[in-house]
Amino acid sequence: MQNSWMSVDSSVILDGLKSLILLVSIVLTRTLVVRWLSRNPTLSMEAKRRWVVTTRNSMVFVFLLGLVVIWAHELQAFAVSLVALAAALVLATKELILCWSGAALRVGSKIYGVGDRIQIAGCRGVVLDHDVFATKLLEIGPGQSAHLYTGRVTSFPNSLLLTNALVKENPEQEYGLYTLTVPLKAEDDWRKAERTLLAVAKAECGPFMEEAARQMKLLEQTNLLEAPSPEPRITIQLQEPGRIHLVLRFPAPDRGRSRVEQGILRRYLLEMAAP
Repeated sequence: MQNSWMSVDSSVILDGLKSLILLVSIVLTRTLVVRWLSRNPTLSMEAKRRWVVTTRNSMVFVFLLGLVVIWAHELQAFAVSLVALAAALVLATKELILCWSGAALRVGSKIYGVGDRIQIAGCRGVVLDHDVFATKLLEIGPGQSAHLYTGRVTSFPNSLLLTNALVKENPEQEYGLYTLTVPLKAEDDWRKAERTLLAVAKAECGPFMEEAARQMKLLEQTNLLEAPSPEPRITIQLQEPGRIHLVLRFPAPDRGRSRVEQGILRRYLLEMAAP
């Protein structure tokens, strides 16, 4: 170990002496050249000045090039150390870098802001706050089908924006289309249930149907796509043996989705229970 340190010290001292010799040689050369130029009667003052500047810059370049050649092996070892240090820093701060990158993505793409309702990686709620590290949500639930505030506040790191799909439930419009699933047994009268569910949905959504249609038309013109009709529709799904699912798609105000959904369900149950 001691021998290696002595070897390193001797190598550094030798390179230092070479650098000193190079510096002295360049200074002497520049001094002699400048003196010769100043005493040359055939050159004008402007030419002398130009040659002095050119000589000075050339000597500086030669000196720097010589230092690189002399200290090449030392610079190589230093560069390797810098690379190792940089790699260690990247590994140690990987999560922070990902969070900052996610925040940059959010700001650059304007994915969401305060007040938007989003869901990502199992987290769902209204955005309360966000910074360069994390986003804070007022949780909505329970589950993915409910629309009530649970009173809990959840946070997720911005790094999730780089690895998970984000769903924005209210994409900057007052009305949206939502789904409601009504499960039935195979022996139930699904035709009557379908008619009843569709009728109560139209009755519940009737007061704002024209405004919802206008919003869908505006969405179509803004995004150059064919927007779906806001009229309530029902599709039938057979997801498991002995069960029938009536999936209702209905329009609702973004801030009143839960109220409309509960109104449809209550009317449906009352109609189905009536003799």
